[in-house]
Amino acid sequence: MTGQGKTWQSTQCPAAVIGSEVRLIALDADDTLWDCQSHFEKVEHRLCEVLAPWCGAEEAAAALFSTERSNMQQLGYGSKAFTISLMETALRMSKHRISPAVLAELVGMGKALGDMPATPLPGVESTLQQLHRQWVEQRGLQMVVFTKGELLEQEHKLMRSGLKHLFTDSFVVSNKDEDAYRLLCHRLQVEPTQLLMVGNSFKSDVAPALRIGAYAAHIPYHVVWQLECSEEFDHPRLVRLNAFSELLEQLQPLLQ
Repeated sequence: MTGQGKTWQSTQCPAAVIGSEVRLIALDADDTLWDCQSHFEKVEHRLCEVLAPWCGAEEAAAALFSTERSNMQQLGYGSKAFTISLMETALRMSKHRISPAVLAELVGMGKALGDMPATPLPGVESTLQQLHRQWVEQRGLQMVVFTKGELLEQEHKLMRSGLKHLFTDSFVVSNKDEDAYRLLCHRLQVEPTQLLMVGNSFKSDVAPALRIGAYAAHIPYHVVWQLECSEEFDHPRLVRLNAFSELLEQLQPLLQ
């Protein structure tokens, strides 16, 4: 999951506001609730180191990204897909001269990603606890995890995070496109206009939600996977936040 750094400056449109009709809050998981991308970047950095006899770091990183992109349709997202792309890249760029010991090391690092820490990011747990009390318990509304990736991997991360009990349900999909958002609304019996999607990826968490008529809250993370980079835009149903805890302020009128 090749990434790149990103500095965020809030440019929230003054007219942006979360509508009172919202009945469902859906939250992304990786890099929204807990850190994910930085763990993948550590493995990528190690790949660049072991490929140094054959190519530079930029070339190695670009080759990994190209392999991930070509494997995406067949393998999807997650540490298993990443590990396969890692091996393919190491073998191709070294012309199959990389040692079995180094390959074994990379496989081990890739497998370890499946057990990466899922420690909640700053402000996440306290914010979700308050939302659970006011949104779920007091108002009887729904708050779910809606993320993409490999099913068991995402389920295990949610369990390790200690946050599962704060959600009414969780959904893992292969891709978060417009059809996936429509299906989520259908399953939970809400209209698209009653959905608020919260996440770090403009491409996956914001744009498709807005296109079906939902609301979106964008909380950028300090690193972005290249496949999640996309052009951003302002929208009257989009709020931009600098920290997860700011979500409470945006939702306060709905929690009265």
